[in-house]
Amino acid sequence: QEQLVESGGGLVQPGGSLRLSCAASGFTLDYFAIGWFRQAPGEGRKGVSCISSRDGSTTYTDSVKGRFTISRDNAKNTVYLQMNSLKPEDTAVYYCRTVEGCLSYGPGDPTYFGSWGQGTPVTVSS
Repeated sequence: QEQLVESGGGLVQPGGSLRLSCAASGFTLDYFAIGWFRQAPGEGRKGVSCISSRDGSTTYTDSVKGRFTISRDNAKNTVYLQMNSLKPEDTAVYYCRTVEGCLSYGPGDPTYFGSWGQGTPVTVSS
């Protein structure tokens, strides 16, 4: 059964860091572009970052550029989102999903298979 499971979220103070993990099982992650999305309280789900399956290129939405870094470790079948200099507006539930490809500003459309997981909540607060 193909699954992506998010982990690594938690409570962090402004300016702090977290590393989120997106662990794949039942399929080989490196054949897919992977997107990170987030859903803030009272808001819709929005794309945050994407890593390509072709050349490993990465894209980010403007609000996280210079602070977040997406990467993949194919040996561990895992994609990461390193989040530095966190701000209260980064508070959200974070999700990962296989996507058809990466856009210049983040992930494209989700693939036909799979579904949204539980996500991992990130709270940035003093």
